[in-house]
Amino acid sequence: MKHPHLIVLLTVFSSLLGSVHAATPPKKFNVLLIAVDDLRDTLGCYGNTDVQTPHINRLAARAVRFDRAYVQYTVCNPSRSSFLTGLRPDQTGVTDNRTMLRDRLPDIITLPQLLKEDGRHAAAFGKIFHLGGGRDDALRASWMDLPRSWHTAQSFAATPLGRTKLAGRDLTQGKLNWCNWGAMDGDDDDQPDGQIARAVSAEIARLGERPWIIGAGFMKPHDPFVAPKRYFDLYPEGSLALRRPPSDQTPAPPLAVGLGELGSAFDTFTVRERHEFLRAYYACTSYVDAQVGRVLATLDRLQLWENTIVIFLGDHGYHLGERAWWNKNTLFERSCRAPFLIAAPGMKPGVARGLVEFVDLYPTVADLCGLTPPKNLAGQSLRALLHDPASPGKPAAFTLVTRGNARGDSIRTDRWRFTRWSDGAVELYDHATDPEEDRNVASTQPDIVRDLRRQLSAALASPSAP
Repeated sequence: MKHPHLIVLLTVFSSLLGSVHAATPPKKFNVLLIAVDDLRDTLGCYGNTDVQTPHINRLAARAVRFDRAYVQYTVCNPSRSSFLTGLRPDQTGVTDNRTMLRDRLPDIITLPQLLKEDGRHAAAFGKIFHLGGGRDDALRASWMDLPRSWHTAQSFAATPLGRTKLAGRDLTQGKLNWCNWGAMDGDDDDQPDGQIARAVSAEIARLGERPWIIGAGFMKPHDPFVAPKRYFDLYPEGSLALRRPPSDQTPAPPLAVGLGELGSAFDTFTVRERHEFLRAYYACTSYVDAQVGRVLATLDRLQLWENTIVIFLGDHGYHLGERAWWNKNTLFERSCRAPFLIAAPGMKPGVARGLVEFVDLYPTVADLCGLTPPKNLAGQSLRALLHDPASPGKPAAFTLVTRGNARGDSIRTDRWRFTRWSDGAVELYDHATDPEEDRNVASTQPDIVRDLRRQLSAALASPSAP
């Protein structure tokens, strides 16, 4: 052997190099959470051929689309408090838009907080947690969960300022001050969601190679239904068809719909007002789609797709005339089911038709990022469905709502939805024959009612009670 010392040096160098590589942690995934307020599955990628949502459709084409994803409460604050903690509303204690999460669970580790504590820069723009506090900056910061969940969080005006309404009007003759629409002058950035898209894109570019969790909380199509006029122009007056119930639709129980002033206002909706409401909701959906497109274009430009988990969701569903209802806060499918997309590095796109719940988001992101979530989470990782969307989902999904001292609990299985109310009313809908839940068949299916009632009671009695 001519150069034994060289061989020894190379061996030592190789060993040291291996140690360096072993000690170098893998690069952290970025996480982009796009949460859209009051967005139902009125999207092209979910089969709606009337709406124009090309950018969300493009995201769906590279994501796993969950066709049957269910929220745990059908109002903003309870739903967001649930999926951002991985806990059900019975666990968080948040069942209205007035209760702050930290007032109930001061030491809870939220999903963005877990990622932040793992070394990511955490920034929120718009509505991720529920927004509150009015003009009180300190209280508003608490609602956004600063500084626990985020390094920075920026709220935006819920309504546009200083723009001219080119068309629009009040839809309820003053009964509901939020129920109005407006086709506005100006461009996208004259409205809050455009400003959010611009700020999110700038933050992604600013952070460069630094890993991050960014919340992009878009506020349309939440009321008031205001967007630049060009989005209303996508839907000429009279171009959208109203949903008309079948003649044999079963009346809903008293607690199911028709809440106070909302019910009385919607009861008097004219055909014109229904058309205007529907058109305005679609226009706002297309407007927010364009803002999502701006953020996705930033990922394209900076070539971040291979290192970024992208989550897109609506915080709950929404009625657009089903059951003569034009809002959320029911236990019908249209309110309980919401759009849910996940695009993750190394995972192929597909369509998952199994049942999933929004409490599954937290353990899924933790799993994808190699993190250990808190032990008491109510959901489960969806990694198996992301790798194989044809895999079975959950046996059931659970949603609740409260009406003052009254309460409703609903269980959704592959075929059935069973709902029971605290006043004794029950509902059973067969999705094999009645996907819009028009016919309550509880009285003709006593065995199914008995079985689902038992399943619901058992689930409510568990430590992670639905």
